[in-house]
Amino acid sequence: MIKLRGVGKTYELAGGQVVDALRDVDLHVERREFLVITGRSGAGKTTLLNVAAGLTRPSAGEALLDGVDLWAISDKERSLLRNRAVGLVFQFPSLLPILPVLDNVLLPLALSGGDLAGGRRRAVELLDLVGLADKAASYPRQLSAGQQQRAVIARALMNEPSLLLADEPSSDLDEETEQEIMHLFAGIHREAGITIVMVTHARQLVTFGTRHAHMSAGALQEQQRDEPTGRL
Repeated sequence: MIKLRGVGKTYELAGGQVVDALRDVDLHVERREFLVITGRSGAGKTTLLNVAAGLTRPSAGEALLDGVDLWAISDKERSLLRNRAVGLVFQFPSLLPILPVLDNVLLPLALSGGDLAGGRRRAVELLDLVGLADKAASYPRQLSAGQQQRAVIARALMNEPSLLLADEPSSDLDEETEQEIMHLFAGIHREAGITIVMVTHARQLVTFGTRHAHMSAGALQEQQRDEPTGRL
């Protein structure tokens, strides 16, 4: 599903300082895996996800998604591939405040020019899946932080992606809500067979995945495989 080969990413800061966000990263993620990548803030976790999604061009190496070299195709082709194959869940809920929850969930389909009439039915089903069936007409400001993140997950699933990329999806939540969100991810992985790559600073969450890697100073190191224990 994902192949990163010798990937590096260098940023030049003000004053000429150079920072290596990624250092010679090799990563292969097979279909139906749930990979949890841990590391402290600044370790390169978000940059890694952005490269894997085709949002950030690496300074060195190759990034392949579903067998396609992301930087050998046009911007339009890359956007279409990402919209079709990848669901994105960011650290902070990125719902549009002027749209009700149902329309927020429908956004990926609208951007791809899909059938909105048929899509509404799927959006309602997804809201039911994440426990927000009664919030379809609500606005983001009327939801709790955990409910907003559930709506973001529903939106990420709208176009039936084969890959879900999640960047610190529980970092702004209390412990109880964090567990609820992680059980939701585990259930989606188990029942829908979607490949998931999640980055987090919370090492205690690695048991929800089928595989664990750790990042430090831009380098990625495989860790001992963990058995998944997340349950709905």
